[in-house]
Amino acid sequence: MIYTEIKGDLFSVSEDYYLAHCISADFVMGAGIAPQFTKHFGTKYDLMRKYPEYIKSFDDSDCIKIGRVFNLITKKFVYQKPTYDSLLGALMKMYRICKREEITKLAMPKIGCGIDGLDWEKVSKLIKIVFEDLDIDIKIYYLE
Repeated sequence: MIYTEIKGDLFSVSEDYYLAHCISADFVMGAGIAPQFTKHFGTKYDLMRKYPEYIKSFDDSDCIKIGRVFNLITKKFVYQKPTYDSLLGALMKMYRICKREEITKLAMPKIGCGIDGLDWEKVSKLIKIVFEDLDIDIKIYYLE
């Protein structure tokens, strides 16, 4: 694994990268970076169309890949907060998809650490632990 943190715009990454972000199972996607995923990729509308009853079967965490976007689902409702366990579960599902589909380039913001309130030091350690044995280039983009 190659892991890099970059000050810059996540959406400027080259098109051979897959992108990841955290969302809730109700697919509200109205705040944080999620609206930009909908603007760039139509993410919210794709999820609502492909998974109209998704919330009924959601348990604790999940990862849904649509096109180049990994949607890490870490909570049931938008007003809730994720836990490190729910984020870890979503990351592990993303890992399995990356391994199965031989995805070698991944970019994401500081997931779970904006409005969701998780601590970036802990989250970055989880990412490094989950992906440590995979041949993958992970770029973390931040603006501040």
